[in-house]
Amino acid sequence: MDASKEREKEITKVTLYGSVVNLLLTIGKILAGVFGHSAAMLADGIHSLSDFVSDLVVIACVRISSKGKDVNHDYGHGKYETMATLFVSLILVAVGIEMLITGISHVKSFFDGEKLTTPSSIALWAALCSIVLKELLYQYTARMSKKNSSPVLLANAWHHRSDALSSIGSAIGIGCAILFGKEWVVLDPIVCCCISIAILSAAINMAIPSLNELLEVSLPAEMEQEMIKIATEVEGVEGIHELKTRRNGPSIILDAHLVVAPTMTIVEAHNISTQVEKALRAHFGNDLQIHIHQEPDEDAE
Repeated sequence: MDASKEREKEITKVTLYGSVVNLLLTIGKILAGVFGHSAAMLADGIHSLSDFVSDLVVIACVRISSKGKDVNHDYGHGKYETMATLFVSLILVAVGIEMLITGISHVKSFFDGEKLTTPSSIALWAALCSIVLKELLYQYTARMSKKNSSPVLLANAWHHRSDALSSIGSAIGIGCAILFGKEWVVLDPIVCCCISIAILSAAINMAIPSLNELLEVSLPAEMEQEMIKIATEVEGVEGIHELKTRRNGPSIILDAHLVVAPTMTIVEAHNISTQVEKALRAHFGNDLQIHIHQEPDEDAE
């Protein structure tokens, strides 16, 4: 099995585990919210449902992105994974905004004299169970995202953590209401507001690189300088210019003009280009897509 297929298999396996847990949590939280008289837990269940939907999107897009090149996709299908990352990030943004608006609304209602519903212990146990399961899913998914260099898995990992964090807010509000009375229920929406800001920050930090990739923004200047350094260290290379770079999902695309001595034969120039390609792939990975054009050094003529 080649590396891309192995990568697809691991990402799909991780996401499938998460989707099963998310489906079970969605059902359990909604039931706990209804029978435990907890609006917070009911909202938490809807949040888990959004996790489940994002899992399905990730599985579909990663499967497409691993197809490689074909007649209609000369550079492969890598941007499908980028779109999935952006999609999951935008779901997180929507979840964060919804949590913030809901939290502010409940806090305002409380201080306006409205009595918030006191939930039962079943809602508390559902929240505690969610915290443990979703944090474990976050740790597992984040670890596998690092192993497979997958931004979409990292985005999904943060979706798991956002669910765990929202459940912490629910657990605090529900637990305090049960132990100390209705006046402490307001802690739930207050914590919810704080957590929503953290979720929004993480989501935006993941969405921006994905958007940049879809807009074909160049790689950071330090990476491009590293590429130039590696290329010019190959014997026979007298310079490099017209360097253009961009990301394509898990891979990098590089276009450049390689300056060589004007007395070289085509075969000699080609062999030097091959050495440059090998050196760059040794540093940046075998998925690096390189397109090099050789040019004679006009100053040497």
